[in-house]
Amino acid sequence: MDSLTIPQILIFEALGTGLLVLLGTGVVATVVLKHSKGAGGGWLLINLGWAMAVFAGASVAWKSGAHINPAVTFGLAVSGRTNWDLVPFYVCAQLVGAFIGAALCWLAFKKNFDVEPEPGKTLGIFSTGPAVRSYGWNTVTEMIGTFVLVLWILLAASDPAGNSLGYAAVAFVVLGLGASLGGPTGYAINPARDLGPRLAYALLPIRGKSGADWAYSWVPIAGPIAGSFLAGMLYVGIAGYLV
Repeated sequence: MDSLTIPQILIFEALGTGLLVLLGTGVVATVVLKHSKGAGGGWLLINLGWAMAVFAGASVAWKSGAHINPAVTFGLAVSGRTNWDLVPFYVCAQLVGAFIGAALCWLAFKKNFDVEPEPGKTLGIFSTGPAVRSYGWNTVTEMIGTFVLVLWILLAASDPAGNSLGYAAVAFVVLGLGASLGGPTGYAINPARDLGPRLAYALLPIRGKSGADWAYSWVPIAGPIAGSFLAGMLYVGIAGYLV
């Protein structure tokens, strides 16, 4: 990729992550909110929606490398494929974009939130939470899912034959991760995707909302970062065999 400027990173990572979160939280709102036309659509619809959100966000953010995920940025830096000096700019743009995307989702569903009969359960539209709370094991789940995602990205990008599916291939991987490993924690596998919307939920004037569950908020940050570190280190270890 050509050398990137900091404004390019900030603009395109914010746009891509914002679109990712807008569409991703939007499909959850569609399924969860009782007065939505898609109410009760189920787990697979949510998985499919998030996968398509990844496709849309990555496609928009192509100029910046389409990270749209601090874990991906971190894994690429560990593997030597991204300059460490650029990591803070990527992460800041991703967090800002995620916050804005979540706020736009709330605006799109504003009247549905206003008439929601169980407004205390709307946090799950914006951020992840465990089916069975066990901080250590929940972290392990997030670590494994992110490890798979980042390792796939690193190895697929190293394929000299290229990938004819492009960003659609990443969407398929995310769809598979949600269907197979998403049940325990809701598969954040992206710290910005969870923290940005969690902050938005805490600040937005959503009627009858509950707390933002800050006690759990470190899990979808620590797990993905640990998983991306392991993926990056494994890639470094096997890179010589890819020649």
